[in-house]
Amino acid sequence: MSHRLTHNLNSAYIAAANRLRPSKARRRIVVYVESFDDVAFWRQVLDEFEDTTRYFEIMLPGGHTLGKGKRLAMMNVLQAEQLGCEMLACVDADYDWLLQDATESARLLNTSPYIIHTFVYAIESYQCYAPGLHRAVVSATLNDRPTLDFEAFLSAYSTIVWPLFVWNIWGYATGNYRSFTMSDFCGFVMLDKTFSTAHPEQALEALRRRVNQKMAWLQRHRPEARKKLGAVRQRMLDIGVKPEETYLYIQGHTLMENVVLPLLNPLCTSLRKQREREIRELACHDIQRQNELASYQHSQITIEEALRKSTAWLRSPQMDRVRQRIASALETTTAGKDGASKEADASKEADTGKEADVGKKAGTNRLFAAGSVNVASVQAPRRGNEP
Repeated sequence: MSHRLTHNLNSAYIAAANRLRPSKARRRIVVYVESFDDVAFWRQVLDEFEDTTRYFEIMLPGGHTLGKGKRLAMMNVLQAEQLGCEMLACVDADYDWLLQDATESARLLNTSPYIIHTFVYAIESYQCYAPGLHRAVVSATLNDRPTLDFEAFLSAYSTIVWPLFVWNIWGYATGNYRSFTMSDFCGFVMLDKTFSTAHPEQALEALRRRVNQKMAWLQRHRPEARKKLGAVRQRMLDIGVKPEETYLYIQGHTLMENVVLPLLNPLCTSLRKQREREIRELACHDIQRQNELASYQHSQITIEEALRKSTAWLRSPQMDRVRQRIASALETTTAGKDGASKEADASKEADTGKEADVGKKAGTNRLFAAGSVNVASVQAPRRGNEP
């Protein structure tokens, strides 16, 4: 057992600290996240649930260290059962949500009411949410010209990689992932570096060939898996994973760095050049041209920053499921608080009754001690002619 106070902080401690505050003060709920980037993300989500009765304080689980990550955020439950009504963990789902109860961490993530997860692989998946990509491009380039149907492109991309994705999930669910690891899968689903914005269908066709080749190899070398893939596929469909949204469930860094950014960077470069060309053509003289170009360049942001600032994911169906899970955890919190209040009231009434009994006995004792009643002089009533 640790002797440091910070090692023994838990939900009950936070609840006790809240009870020491004024009755009208807002209740503090501590939320652990994985990294610094997650603080801003989860702040946007949890803001919707703050009111006059509660507020959230988001922090890293390390406390006295710089430790970060999902495992450390969930370690409070795994080792000390510290999470509860007043202490939550908000983490990336990774593959754990898809694996359901295949591993210990997956069981914990899917069964604990105090662990809120993203329902997609990671927060990068939300930042790459297809309906928000056009707005991110506009924010980065200040050019609103239509370029590419991002939703249709990522839907086609997802449909192509879906069979290989199912195979990868089967491997991790059954412990047979060594023949086809997540790194192997990510290597097959990234876009070519020679991606052309003029012909995006060429990138999809090259991706289809790679996926088909790997599928053929897996079927030859792991024939026993073919009969089990159907059950894995159906299980994922049952929990809400759609083939056309597969991109949201692959590794977040791979999606960002090897799929979305190779798609957006050439588009942003082209749009910036278009805007600069317009400025040069419309400028009346050199000074105006220089001033306008400088103003335009200073107003731009990188596409990575635009993706981080995107809020389109707040309207996604997956985020609705996150909200439902948070609401459920807060309902549990409220129920726990009401139960604790009832227990406290009952305990208070019991203590009051005990004090009354003690006071009554004390008064009787004082009465006898003071000699108000002479016990020796108290005689039983006489019967008949008794002397």
